[in-house]
Amino acid sequence: MNKIGKSVSVILLAGSLIVTGCSSKSSSNKFSSEDYKLSDVSFPLKEEVSLKIMTSSSPLAPKDPNEKLIFQRLEEKTGVHIDWRNYTGDVFNEKRNLAIASGELPDAIFNSGFSDYELLKNAKDGVIVPVEDLIQYMPNLQAVLEKAPQYKAMMTAPDGHIYAFPWIEELGEGKESIHSVDAFPWINMEWLTKLGLKMPTTTEELKQVLIAFKTQDPNGNGEADEIPMSFIINDGGQDPHSLFGAFGLGDNGDFTVVTNNDEVKLSAADESYKKAIVWLNDLYNEGLIDVEAFEHDWNTYLAKGRENRYGLYFTWDKGNITGMGDDYDLLAPLKGPEGHQNVARSNGMGFDRSRLVVTSANNNLELTAKWIDQLYDPHQSVQNNWGTYGDEKHQNIFEFDKSANLLKHRPLEGSAPVELREKTSVGGPLAILDSYYGKVTTKPEDAAWRLNLMKEVMVPYIEAENIYPRVFFSLEELDRLSTIEADLFAFVKRKRAEWIANGGIEKEWNEYLDELDRLGLQEWLEIKQSGYDRNSK
Repeated sequence: MNKIGKSVSVILLAGSLIVTGCSSKSSSNKFSSEDYKLSDVSFPLKEEVSLKIMTSSSPLAPKDPNEKLIFQRLEEKTGVHIDWRNYTGDVFNEKRNLAIASGELPDAIFNSGFSDYELLKNAKDGVIVPVEDLIQYMPNLQAVLEKAPQYKAMMTAPDGHIYAFPWIEELGEGKESIHSVDAFPWINMEWLTKLGLKMPTTTEELKQVLIAFKTQDPNGNGEADEIPMSFIINDGGQDPHSLFGAFGLGDNGDFTVVTNNDEVKLSAADESYKKAIVWLNDLYNEGLIDVEAFEHDWNTYLAKGRENRYGLYFTWDKGNITGMGDDYDLLAPLKGPEGHQNVARSNGMGFDRSRLVVTSANNNLELTAKWIDQLYDPHQSVQNNWGTYGDEKHQNIFEFDKSANLLKHRPLEGSAPVELREKTSVGGPLAILDSYYGKVTTKPEDAAWRLNLMKEVMVPYIEAENIYPRVFFSLEELDRLSTIEADLFAFVKRKRAEWIANGGIEKEWNEYLDELDRLGLQEWLEIKQSGYDRNSK
């Protein structure tokens, strides 16, 4: 018997694992495993068992996740074979939703990508099941929650149930968290040196530097092909929002800022936002901003960066675009015309509530829980997140020091961190706590470098003491928030791009604020503030 899929009773593990006959679900549920039920599971199983799991992965990764060394080792360790239904990210949500609509559910969805609204809605509809009772079978996850009990509250829905298993990655705390600022501005140091310019410290100095980049041929090819500033508008770490703090409150990827008076504000409705947009429009009118910044995609943005055409650009890690050399350096927060020198914190943190959900088609919950728990083993989590060691086909992220039981990050050797990890890592539910560094693994080379930059360059100018937390709203609140945000944020993003390129924000500002109110801003603020206040208690 190679795979459990037979409706006969079999004795496994000297009688401790019992396989029972099929239920009525299997005949109507083409995508799920034929029903079986194991109890008192311990790994490795004496006979291989299969689970059917849907997932998404990078197009850089193998089409069959079982070709990844991490999953091959996990199967050998557990005796559980995974029949994967794998899709790339661009089509995954569509395929996932189609499986839900058709009733052809897998046993679980890995890297499920559900929003909180989708999570609660699918729970209400019986598509996914509560999993809090499964934690009794999960000693690795229990250990994580004992060391970091705050995550138990983040996992728990307002109705008291837990509907998904999370991804947790700690890298620094408070303002020094690696997530505090996503859109780092990277400035071309080679061009500054060639033109005899100093690192700009104010918004006006930056403008003059960008003018020099445009007019003085810093790349020396005799052509005006330099791009003084580029970004991808409204695209998280590629957006120029980290510059907005020079005018006051600042801005971030979700336009949500918490003041030090614990007031939740929409950054895009603040007077300082208007001033920042006016300044950016001035740069655009001077020809200092990439005309493609409002339409190009990541691949185009990346290609121009690798051609060394940018004077200033924005991204999480320059290694992914212009490499880890000294030709680009982090631009510190600028002082604005009124003396502000601030950078708003991102609301990002190393926590994703729904990295794996168990569906109602799953008839082997104990086995599934114990397999998932293997993913929370510290050494397993580290590899799932970043990649593995001993892979003869791909560049390795780690070497394993057996004597120290330590996964040591290898040098990246010029490889782009994101691309390298997407080929071999698996993501999914996992936990990496700050306490693991030095005991289970070393810090990634690029993360340690970025954390140091954050501490030295950004943290001294971060005014906000708090971020907007991962509030788990009720289904009713989420329904209102999603309804409002669909129109509100689309309007904000459209006007943001329009005003930077074409101007007009000063003339239209009052009308814009009225439209924000019409689209539900005040109700949005009330719900967000209420959630923040609840979370703070």
